[in-house]
Amino acid sequence: MNTVLSRANSLFAFSLSVMAALTFGCFITTAFKDRRVPVDIRVSKVMLKNVDDFTGPRERSDLGFITFDVSADILHRPVFDWNVKQLFLYLSAEYATKSNALNQVVLWDKIVLRGENTKLNLRDMKSKYFFFDDGNGLRANKNITLTLSWNVVPNAGILPLVAGRGYVSLPFPDSYEVARSY
Repeated sequence: MNTVLSRANSLFAFSLSVMAALTFGCFITTAFKDRRVPVDIRVSKVMLKNVDDFTGPRERSDLGFITFDVSADILHRPVFDWNVKQLFLYLSAEYATKSNALNQVVLWDKIVLRGENTKLNLRDMKSKYFFFDDGNGLRANKNITLTLSWNVVPNAGILPLVAGRGYVSLPFPDSYEVARSY
């Protein structure tokens, strides 16, 4: 009954139980931490184009671009601790149209690893991804809200989604802009 395989199985099961308990302990020490920090977002340029060429003559679609500044101090705030591997930062926009009550679009993203400079001071950044709206929901839309959020990638535990403290609301122009390049 006490063969080498049964003893090895018991040792493995005990070790796995201890490791699971330690991992849970690591998770619970940082699970309820408030990871929000103040964020300052400023928009310097908003551009809106008509993309009838892509959608056909029956429907009109809007394509929007922005140029923005973001500043946030993630290092000196309680975001990074021993249980954080990296952060996935992203700037998102929320707006309402006649056809949809809530539209959410990610405009820019960045991965910040542990040990990197985590003081964000980004100037004249262009949106990596663009707004695309089927119809004319962006043109003359007066309430488009930009927020900076991040996913915390921990060593152990869940992936919390955190929104920064601070946002900016901006209107889109009433007319389309003709530009050669963005």
